[in-house]
Amino acid sequence: MAAAWLRELGHDRVQVFSAGSAPGNAVNPMAVAAMAEVNIDISDQEPKLWTDDTVRAADVVVSMGCGDACPVYPGKRYEDWELTDPAGQGIELVRSVRDEIHGRVVQLLSEIAPR
Repeated sequence: MAAAWLRELGHDRVQVFSAGSAPGNAVNPMAVAAMAEVNIDISDQEPKLWTDDTVRAADVVVSMGCGDACPVYPGKRYEDWELTDPAGQGIELVRSVRDEIHGRVVQLLSEIAPR
């Protein structure tokens, strides 16, 4: 959801790569439904494992509770967003996570790629 919000709100001001330290097998269907409610289609996305090269290429790395599994390199900005895990949750909770992510993305964009 964070990557989708960054792409939607950041347009050509940012390049976004979404991956995880332990990605699942498929995108959460409730996340797909919640994002569809705000007219963002993430149904074609697939979970990916991040690599050292991915992290090295990034200016900002946003993690969501990956702890020691996150690769760390000097000179990068790291943010760990502690969010409720939407996996296996109902649409109401997933909506609240979606909205919290939206607010964090708006704040991040204002700092790294202001209009």
